[in-house]
Amino acid sequence: MKYKTITVSTTHKDADLVSSAMFDVGAQGVSIIDKQDFLDLVKSDVIWDYVDENVLLQSDDVKVSTITEIDDKTFEKRLSTRLFEMKADGGIEYGEIVVGEIDAADYENEWKKYYKPIVTKNITVVPTWIKYEPKAGERVMKLDPGMAFGTGSHATTRMCLDLMDVKGKSVIDVGCGSGILGIAACLNGAKSVYMCDIDDQAVRFSIENAKQNGVNAEIEQADLIAGDRKADFIFANITADILMRLAASIGKHLNEGGEILLSGIIDPRLDEVVKCYEDAGFKVVKHKNLDEWNALLIIKK
Repeated sequence: MKYKTITVSTTHKDADLVSSAMFDVGAQGVSIIDKQDFLDLVKSDVIWDYVDENVLLQSDDVKVSTITEIDDKTFEKRLSTRLFEMKADGGIEYGEIVVGEIDAADYENEWKKYYKPIVTKNITVVPTWIKYEPKAGERVMKLDPGMAFGTGSHATTRMCLDLMDVKGKSVIDVGCGSGILGIAACLNGAKSVYMCDIDDQAVRFSIENAKQNGVNAEIEQADLIAGDRKADFIFANITADILMRLAASIGKHLNEGGEILLSGIIDPRLDEVVKCYEDAGFKVVKHKNLDEWNALLIIKK
């Protein structure tokens, strides 16, 4: 099975209009490749943890793309008519409509080949589509990350899996993603696990993955800052900027004598994150570094 790809070149100011035209004629989703978006954010007050500088090598042309069923014979005509109408109404710059094809297997499954079983100190994470024979006593988590979340291969997650100490403890996983840390906590003997994320897709995948592994955890779409739940152990594997925003409030969610595991901290941001949490009344008891990323196990002073 194949999909049809539809791509239109335009300008930064008209990219949203071209996207709107695609939606008007039946597109279910669009992607925009625009170097200017990146440049605008660099000039803003957003603090970046990591930037792929290859973005700067992209053309100044903005590419707006969508996919349709291969047998949709009129999409290009409908789109051309709609773009012409919008140009006549008020002006919109765009180039030719380029049509291509992509194999469904490439579109839906190509990303899967990059995932392999990940062996850590406390658990081995195995993508659901891979056959794996565990060793005696080896804890195994089967995980489907979806196309937007990881299976534990990233250094930030691997460090969390190595550093967690959750047996008999209540656990909170802030920004749970695919649910890997919360599920790992369940499989490693946590007393209770609560997982939350502001992304509804993350919550959906976390629920599915928890069922896949036969574990019980409370999972919901929520922002930890807004709640008053407490735990003995808190995972916060996010980004340095968000971690620093959490510093003033995350302590109220920690039981007496509890620990917080911070991860997602790129090397250049380490010192400011440490200072931020020290100023908020915490101290670092363990520090792990892997592939230019850092994880910190902290407790209240």
